Amino acid sequence: MPVSYHWQQRIDRWKNATRGFFGGGDNQPRPRLCPACGNLVGINATRCHECGANLRFSLAALSKRLSGLFGESDAPVTTALLIANLLMFGVSWIAAASQGEGGGLRILWGMGGEASYRLGASFPYSIYIRHEWYRLITAMFLHGGLIHIGFNMMSLMQLGPALEELYGSARYFFLYVVTGAFGFLISAAFGNYSLGASGALLGLVGAMLAVTTKRGGSFMRELRSRLISSVVILFMLGFAGMGLDNTAHFAGLASGFVIGKLFTDRQPMNVIERRRAYAMGWLAGIAVAASFVLMVLHFHDPLPGR
Repeated sequence: MPVSYHWQQRIDRWKNATRGFFGGGDNQPRPRLCPACGNLVGINATRCHECGANLRFSLAALSKRLSGLFGESDAPVTTALLIANLLMFGVSWIAAASQGEGGGLRILWGMGGEASYRLGASFPYSIYIRHEWYRLITAMFLHGGLIHIGFNMMSLMQLGPALEELYGSARYFFLYVVTGAFGFLISAAFGNYSLGASGALLGLVGAMLAVTTKRGGSFMRELRSRLISSVVILFMLGFAGMGLDNTAHFAGLASGFVIGKLFTDRQPMNVIERRRAYAMGWLAGIAVAASFVLMVLHFHDPLPGR
């Protein structure tokens, strides 16, 4: 079946992105750029003469190949997070429907329950008594309905690309995962059953607030004012009984602010900074992958109290 020109381009990018994770690819000699520092290297070189990065395998090369799977976007991690959340929402709905929980208007805001628990929602007993720590991460990819995921994904697409461009994809991913997990860790300590990406999203807001405190100018003051106003309204809705997890929101916001203060407000520029950033990104990626594997392994465990 013939495909459109744009889809053919996308397919070609995906093929190229998956072809050379470990130094493979086509056999046609061509100039290459070091994936770590961007300098031109020899056709037959195995290490960069500038930074010493291994050209056959390195975290930098693998990261660039993986980001290429999501096109030439300036925010590949944000795109990947969006896709992962939408996929998990579909899985949640199928799991809920198979148990008779996803019918009618419940898809709008009422898809919690057994299906969400088994897919890794944050639950205090399971985290602190059963030590199912993977829930701190899997919970941020689950949502309670279309309204829930709709608002969160709109916020992700508004906040994510700017921070990913500022910090670089690796550090941005680390920020997202750590602040989201910390939000659920504190929330569970206060006895809350919770799920959703909003803890991580408040982490992004916290990082943005940290950036505005380190830079002057009217634009930064206006941005800080708008962010604070949005946060205040969000917490007021939580206190008004709208079902929002203010504890996870506050913990995510606070941890994002601290990390934003620690991070340099630019992308990594030298070899040491790049290696550190890629290590942080891969640490977050491994934690996410391991959490989903553990979720699958524990999917059929007895429910608490049974």
